[in-house]
Amino acid sequence: MAITWIDDGKINFSGQRVFVRVDFNVPLEDDGKGGHKVSDDERVRAALPTLQLLLDRGARLVLASHLGRPKGRDASQSLLPVAECLQQHLKRAIIFADDCVGDGVKKQAMDLKNGQILLLENLRYHSGEEKNDEGFARQLAALADVYVNDAFGAAHRAHASTAGMAAFVPQKCGGLLLKKEAETLYGLLRTPKKPFVAILGGAKVSDKIGVLTKLLSKVDQILIGGAMAYTFLAAKGVAVGKSKIEADKLNLAKSVLDSAASRGVQLLLPTDHVAATEFKETATPVTTTDLKEDQMGLDIGPQTRVAYADALKGAGTVLWNGPMGVFEWDAFAKGTMAVADAVASCGGFTVVGGGDSVAALNQSGLAAKISHVSTGGGASLELLEGQKLPGLAALGYEF
Repeated sequence: MAITWIDDGKINFSGQRVFVRVDFNVPLEDDGKGGHKVSDDERVRAALPTLQLLLDRGARLVLASHLGRPKGRDASQSLLPVAECLQQHLKRAIIFADDCVGDGVKKQAMDLKNGQILLLENLRYHSGEEKNDEGFARQLAALADVYVNDAFGAAHRAHASTAGMAAFVPQKCGGLLLKKEAETLYGLLRTPKKPFVAILGGAKVSDKIGVLTKLLSKVDQILIGGAMAYTFLAAKGVAVGKSKIEADKLNLAKSVLDSAASRGVQLLLPTDHVAATEFKETATPVTTTDLKEDQMGLDIGPQTRVAYADALKGAGTVLWNGPMGVFEWDAFAKGTMAVADAVASCGGFTVVGGGDSVAALNQSGLAAKISHVSTGGGASLELLEGQKLPGLAALGYEF
């Protein structure tokens, strides 16, 4: 069974109760009045095209999401502030349910009229959500005539709302955000425009080894930064001072280096560093090509920035996942900002994924110049590793 997308014209949404699994797992902050407000509404805004399409087609919307990792009911992780945020964006009333299942919630869903929106309370208030409990999945399914999954950020989870309930709803499809993410990211693995350059950063080789291994058969160049670069440098016998390394992953890093060489993939590592003697925001930054015993690398140096920018010039496709250093601290942010600038100006099809990379991109002010900014951290990594995502599989996606 091939997947149906929301804009295929195959489903008549008018008058139907449409259960939309959205990703409203947004950060909250104190509103100064004893409650909370959304501090970053990026994920809410990402859902708007799908919601507006359904509203334009006369649907009755039942929206569901998780927020955080509550253990039972927790007022600090309620979706009520999200209802207020969504109301401002859509310029229409949002009915808020104080739970996501139960007779009261079912009545609220059944009473909806065309164009009305019901936002359910946090799905993770119930343990059945993460356990993908069939009974809980059936309770959610009872609220819907049509199931739409638009939560790419949770598509790698086999939970009741992302996978389990789809089997119990008569009609199902993927939303616009899910479609864009799947087509863009799987497109990188299937038909990338050459040359294809991947930039991988972050703390651990172990977090990125799946992606690294998969990309070695797809890319022309890999540029590595962040703390994980020091595990690779150490594997090559380069002195890394007291930089953070994964000692138990040195052989793994060496095998990646050997595999890249045998495939003719150019794997670039930092040749100079912005270092410090302690891991503190106020530490004095020192630029060096040779890390001393008391120094740790906290960013790529100016030579490496130039080399990485040169490697990106003329790229047909660029994938960036992971910062080049401790970009949250101004003294060690220049490498990540330089890479953001080089990606934005390379002229190719550019994709940025991962929470830290997206945060760095937003910090640079260059997000509008990127072809696709992924909303899913773990989901995008698992997809790029070649894994089947349960949220897509439940809709009949052909991998």
